[in-house]
Amino acid sequence: MIPAAPPRTTVPLWPLPLLAAVMPFGVGHLSWWLSVSDGLIPHCNLYWDGCVSISRAARFGLGNHLFRLVMLPCATVQVLCWLGATLWLRRCTPARVRMLPWLGLVAGVFLALYATFLGTDGRAYEAMRRYGISLYFAFTYFALLATLHALSQSGPRAPGYRPLLVVALGFMALGVASVAVRYTVSDALTLDRWENTLEWHLGLWLTAMFAVLAWRWWREGIRIRLEQGGR
Repeated sequence: MIPAAPPRTTVPLWPLPLLAAVMPFGVGHLSWWLSVSDGLIPHCNLYWDGCVSISRAARFGLGNHLFRLVMLPCATVQVLCWLGATLWLRRCTPARVRMLPWLGLVAGVFLALYATFLGTDGRAYEAMRRYGISLYFAFTYFALLATLHALSQSGPRAPGYRPLLVVALGFMALGVASVAVRYTVSDALTLDRWENTLEWHLGLWLTAMFAVLAWRWWREGIRIRLEQGGR
């Protein structure tokens, strides 16, 4: 008697980058709103006034607990998203993408490190937060560049190449602006406001990057197959 084949189930992959986009965007703004409601930080236009950084908006009270509760699993979601991007690129391009999941893993580790120590006191913890968020953005950008390089092997018309290129250029423009502000603005308060404003805008571009991946995977019907082995 021939044993029955193990059941196979496929699930869409696009909700993964959608979660990677929505979770940090939503919890960052909700934490800011909770901190403002509790009188912990001033109310202002985050994308124009730059009165608080993302870290300060989620550093105190209930907003801090909520931020850490969401961002720790979000780090895992983003690591899985880059793993999914690796599978997607192997399907649609001839390029090798062996480094991409490792770049995503390192980015996720630093995001988890940042979220873990947000709200703690001490110079060592402050250094972990500062380097954690900086290296998270850096390795996420490296992962984006690796994705663009792989897509470029199929030409500029490769699915998702142009919108992801726009995101990469937006990241680069914000980086250049941050360096320019640091070397041209002498007033500490003004410099702090500029850096806070640029940080919130950087978060928007980060959201856009994962949103592009979600859109492309939805358009292409990318699915992952789950197999259940027999006993």
